[in-house]
Amino acid sequence: MGQESRDQRIRAAAFELLGQLTARYGETLPATQLRAGFAYEGHRVPLMGPQGIFKPALLELPLSITTVPVVAGKVRPYQDELGGDGFLQYKYRGVDANHRDNRGLREVMRCRLPLIYFHGVEPGQYLPVWPVFIVGDDPQGLTFTVEVDDPLASQVELAYQLPDVGRRAYVTRLARQRLHQVAFRHRVLRAYRESCAMCRLHHADLLDAAHILPDGHPAGEPITANGLALCKLHHAAFDRNIVGVRPDSVIEIRHDILDEIDGPMLRHGLQDLHGRRLMVVPRAEADRPKAEFLSERYHLFRAAS
Repeated sequence: MGQESRDQRIRAAAFELLGQLTARYGETLPATQLRAGFAYEGHRVPLMGPQGIFKPALLELPLSITTVPVVAGKVRPYQDELGGDGFLQYKYRGVDANHRDNRGLREVMRCRLPLIYFHGVEPGQYLPVWPVFIVGDDPQGLTFTVEVDDPLASQVELAYQLPDVGRRAYVTRLARQRLHQVAFRHRVLRAYRESCAMCRLHHADLLDAAHILPDGHPAGEPITANGLALCKLHHAAFDRNIVGVRPDSVIEIRHDILDEIDGPMLRHGLQDLHGRRLMVVPRAEADRPKAEFLSERYHLFRAAS
């Protein structure tokens, strides 16, 4: 069989492995598993390498691209970003447009080959997105434009009946939202030591990263200072303005809820929080809720009260 056929089989095997790993570990995967990869005809094929643009030895062209996670106090070597159009702007390796890795991605684009994109959400943990395609090359800006496609596009009723271009734009927007949400959740839960800020519940499966100012707000960015780690109960109550947080981090419960008489869940879960300060806050000052964000959200809470 020719090289093209082997290339296709290796990429298909890599995608299949990702499906298995996400079923086992969830949507973020440990780097150790990604670097271990899989065996193909007696050779190891890692999914990820030490550099951002990665080509396993068995392939002629790159298999994956990686964005490293944001770490407080450290500058990322490449500032890959999700552009305003929703597409990923992926930086060249270095500043030489003819570096072999950059030439490799250019050839991947010419051949329309699928890649894997690994988005770092925290050290050692990556969210994989596949398949992705290089669809643009900007040598002056030293960036490639990346689109996401749906791995099930040929099986599901992507009977939105969108052509490839429309489908990829739609799927890329969804992937962009997912990357932001997952990365935001990881950063916020890590900053709050996987504990609810209001009640100290310490079970990650029961915790959410709540936005102080919502996604649609001009300042509603997915940054840690705009987040609170909250259990499912307190997240729902916060979103529905049953519970509010003053700029000085004191919790208030809506007056009509305070006046209700019900069982112990209402009393201990909500009413007893009234007048208390947040029980858990991030240790790093930069990660703590911004007073101006809390103030604006508190005004919304008061208006609802």
